[in-house]
Amino acid sequence: MLHQKYAYVRVSSKYQSIARQIKELIKLGIRRANIIIEKASGKDFNRSEYLKLIETLKEGDTLYICSIDRLGRDYDGIISEWHRLTKRLKVIVKVIDNPILDTDTSPKTLIEKFMQDMTLLTMAFQAEQELQNIRERQRAGITIAKEKGKVLGRPKIVRSDSEIFTVQAWKSGALNLDEAMKKLNLKKSAFYKLANELLNM
Repeated sequence: MLHQKYAYVRVSSKYQSIARQIKELIKLGIRRANIIIEKASGKDFNRSEYLKLIETLKEGDTLYICSIDRLGRDYDGIISEWHRLTKRLKVIVKVIDNPILDTDTSPKTLIEKFMQDMTLLTMAFQAEQELQNIRERQRAGITIAKEKGKVLGRPKIVRSDSEIFTVQAWKSGALNLDEAMKKLNLKKSAFYKLANELLNM
């Protein structure tokens, strides 16, 4: 069986650039079709593209990740996934920014194995710690913004009396659907959305 090379690239924001990462991965001989890109938080492993990748990987395949925190940011989850990939699926994992973790180079001595295990634990700890730091900074920012009287989130839409009365008239049967839609100049989907919002306030 011909073993495949894959790469998993995760970014938590649509604004993060992945062009450089992809270029480096292609240089390593990974086909573009085998570079799995996912824009999702690393808080857990319930990610659609990652789960599809797990289903695709076969024993002897190689999975490249740029760093441990790109795999995830949950300490226990990282350790568990590492065990699943390397022990259960028997996939070779290569960590570009930390080659000591590469599983195609078996530790020759007990001390080397200890160092490899400790490196994984340390990187997993740092990944989750950074996530906690990010959340703490976000909470602090929200608190400061509220203290300054800033309105957070999307502004609440204020519905007109005409919208409210029309929806109520439709609900009571005083107006049929076509009449209500025409009165508000809305298509069916938009009218139902408005009705659902007003009737569930």
